[in-house]
Amino acid sequence: MPHAYNLSHAECAESLETQNDTNLAAGRFNFVECFAFLRVLRFLRANMTRTLHVLCAVVFFAFTACAPKSSHSPEKAQGENLMRHARNIAVFEKDYGYRMEVICPWDTTLSLGSFAIVKNTTKAIDKDVKGVLNVPVKSVISFSATQWAVFLRLGEIGRVKGILEGRFVTDSTMRALLAQEKVYDIGTEAAADIERMIQLQPDALLYSPYFDGNQGGLNVTGAVLFPFADYMENTPLGRAEWIRVIGMLAGCEEKADAWFDDIERRYNALSGLCANVEHRPTVFSDLAFNGQWYVAGGKSYIAKLFADAGADYIWKDNPSTASVPMDAESILAKAQKADYWRVINSNPFPMTYQALAKESPVYPLFDAFKNRKIIVCDILPTGYFEQSQCEPDLLLADFIHFFHPELLTGEWTGYQPHYYHLMTE
Repeated sequence: MPHAYNLSHAECAESLETQNDTNLAAGRFNFVECFAFLRVLRFLRANMTRTLHVLCAVVFFAFTACAPKSSHSPEKAQGENLMRHARNIAVFEKDYGYRMEVICPWDTTLSLGSFAIVKNTTKAIDKDVKGVLNVPVKSVISFSATQWAVFLRLGEIGRVKGILEGRFVTDSTMRALLAQEKVYDIGTEAAADIERMIQLQPDALLYSPYFDGNQGGLNVTGAVLFPFADYMENTPLGRAEWIRVIGMLAGCEEKADAWFDDIERRYNALSGLCANVEHRPTVFSDLAFNGQWYVAGGKSYIAKLFADAGADYIWKDNPSTASVPMDAESILAKAQKADYWRVINSNPFPMTYQALAKESPVYPLFDAFKNRKIIVCDILPTGYFEQSQCEPDLLLADFIHFFHPELLTGEWTGYQPHYYHLMTE
C-alpha cells in the first residue's frame, strides 16, 4: 500500500513541503489537551508525593492554555543575532549565556517564546523570558528525529531520555537505547504519554510547534517547553543550523559550530559550481496523495535544493513556502515534459515503474517516467528523516550527480549518491 509509513508532523514536513494537515492537528490537540489533563489528574491523585512544581504546572496550564503568543520584538534582545541562516530562531550572546527567541513561522511579528540559556548562574538573567535552562541540560525529551539525531552525532545522546514514535526509528544506536530503556518511547504526537514525561522529569521538552500555539497539554509536565521550529525553515542551511542550537543546549557549542561550519562550506562550494550552468534540466516533485497532488511552492526547502543543484523547478515562480494542492490534470499540463521527477518512497519495499503505473494511470504519461528519469529516496534504509537535515551538502551533491555529474570534481570526484538513486526497474 503506497505511503504507508506513518510520520510525525515535523518529519513529514519536508516530504510534503506542506502544513496542509495542520488544521486537522489543531482540532486533534483540542481533544488531546482535555484527555491528557484528565489523565494527569488521575495520575497525580494516585501519586500524592509528586513534587510541588508539577501541581503548580497543572494550575498554570488550566489558566494559560489559551493565552496568546507574545509579540516578537527583536530589538529587546540587544546584540548581534548569532544565527546566519535560520529564520525561526534568533540567538543573542549575554553575560549569563544566551538569549534565544523562537520566532513564529506563520507570523514573524510574533514570538513563540524567549528563553534564557544560562551558562553562568552568577549573572542576572533577562526578566522577560518564558523559560530558563541551565546548560548543559541534564535531560530532554525529543519530539522529532531531527533533534535526537543531532544529540547522537554530537556524542550527547545520554541527555535524551524520551522520544516520540520509537517504533519507526531506523538508527541502530537509538533502537538499542530504546530496547535497554535508556531512552523511553513516549508515544505519538496525538497520544503522548504525559505520565511517563512527568516520571522522567526532563529539563526541557523539545516539541514541534503548531500555527495556533497549542501545546497539547504539555504544560503539566513541569519542564521548559521549547518550540523547536527547525522543520519550518525554508532553506537547507537554515534547517541544518539548528545543530548549533542543540550544541548550545548540550554545552558543546564549539563542536556543533565546527560541524555546521563544515556543512556550510561544502554546501556553498557545491552550489557555487552550479550558479552559472547554461543548461538547467527541468524537474518536478512528489506523488499524488489520496487523490490530491501537493506541489511544493517555489520558495520551499526542496525548491531551494533544486535551484542550488542547477535545475529548473517547474513551479519555481510559485510564491509559496509550503505546498499548493493541485489536481492531476494541472500537474500533467505543466510537468509532462519535465526531464526529472523526484519522489520519496516511504514503503519498506522498493518503488518500481510497474508499481507506479498500477497506482495511477497518469504517472506513465510523464516524460520522466517514459525516459526512466525518476529520482527516488527510500527513506527507511537511508535514514532520511533522521539524518538528511544535518547533511544538506550530501542532498545537494546527490542532485548534482543527476543534473550535472561533470561538475563533481575535487573532493567530490567519484561521488556516489547517499540518499537518492535513479529508479531503473
